[in-house]
Amino acid sequence: MKKEFVYELLDNIDTGVYLVDKDRKIIFWNKGAQLITGYKSTEVLSQPCCDNILVHIDENGINQCGSTCPLFETIDTGVKYERELYLLHKTGYRVPVSVIVLPIRDEKGAITGAAEIFKDRSGKVDSIEEIDELKKLILFDPLTHSGNRRFVEMNLHTRFAELIRYNIPFGVLFVDIDDFKVINDKYGHDIGDKVLAMVSQTLSKNLRTFDILGRWGGDEFVAVIINVNEGQLSAIANKLRLLIEKSLLVISSEIITVTISAGASIAGKEDTNETLMKRADKLMYESKSKGKNSVTVG
Repeated sequence: MKKEFVYELLDNIDTGVYLVDKDRKIIFWNKGAQLITGYKSTEVLSQPCCDNILVHIDENGINQCGSTCPLFETIDTGVKYERELYLLHKTGYRVPVSVIVLPIRDEKGAITGAAEIFKDRSGKVDSIEEIDELKKLILFDPLTHSGNRRFVEMNLHTRFAELIRYNIPFGVLFVDIDDFKVINDKYGHDIGDKVLAMVSQTLSKNLRTFDILGRWGGDEFVAVIINVNEGQLSAIANKLRLLIEKSLLVISSEIITVTISAGASIAGKEDTNETLMKRADKLMYESKSKGKNSVTVG
């Protein structure tokens, strides 16, 4: 089978695929990879995959592009590699992906490189119809591509009805970007907007499909997390906090990173939208007072 035919075949699937040689330089990058990562093939071909392109991390925030590089291990051992990791999108946010790495061999069986196949596992790829409907209902924040405050409040009313009628628990995360004013003052509001979008996308992409995210106002976001207890809510919040910490923007070769402070609280049947959000907001400020980049649950 001719290489050109294989490349054309790979270029017409939604799954991300890229190939590297033995030196881990990228020799092929399909349209699926561009769709998931934001990088065009012209931006990455002939570049080493470890050259700050995808910067895979695991669930503990450990960079996988060093000694634990999946491509390096597969090229070195010939063993297939499978993991769930988080790649860095071109615009800075973290995308959860399922990764499979396979060795590439020549006709004599010698390893000449490796192929990485990766699939977005966020389950948050919205259809055009859904986005249009949100816009029609004025529930959409155009800057961050998340719901807006009205969207969150409507969702909270639904969750309280389910809690009271069916005993389905839920909690909220009240998230604030640490020192966001410093970002705006130093880099300008255009870069501040990019940071807001980066944080929003990292949060949204890494929530479960049935949880929702909305921009509450300014640099504040609220996530409504369904069917959890306090321990599970804390774990989800800290996972999101870590992924934000490991997200980044590159502006004129300067790397911009941010952290978040969050308050997390489980709703009670005696609560209202106002009492629940007030409690989560207060817990967020407790996280600020503890030194930021933290989650307080209560």
